[in-house]
Amino acid sequence: MRKIECIIKPFKLDEVKAALSGLGLQGMTVTEVKGFGRQKGHTELYRGAEYVVDFLPKVKIDLVVDDDRVDQVVETVVQAAQTGRIGDGKIFVSALEDVIRIRTGEQGSDAV
Repeated sequence: MRKIECIIKPFKLDEVKAALSGLGLQGMTVTEVKGFGRQKGHTELYRGAEYVVDFLPKVKIDLVVDDDRVDQVVETVVQAAQTGRIGDGKIFVSALEDVIRIRTGEQGSDAV
């Protein structure tokens, strides 16, 4: 199993969610986060004063999938989240040792 973490622009969440639902994924965790990369934030004007916004709002989606579905899920997220502009986000894929469903005690793929 693999854990896929996707950091995307907030306005792309609905498109990504719909695309992943189309693949039959049954669950995901979504968190509102802030961060920056090459985009480095931007400056804004508020009441005549200029200030720097270092951390930009993003959305983090956590998914757990079987190894054989990783490429399909990653490609789906890339297609749904891509705008072609800086700040589109990142996808991190890592190995997952085990998953346990608390309610039933199921482990591995059965718990997902």
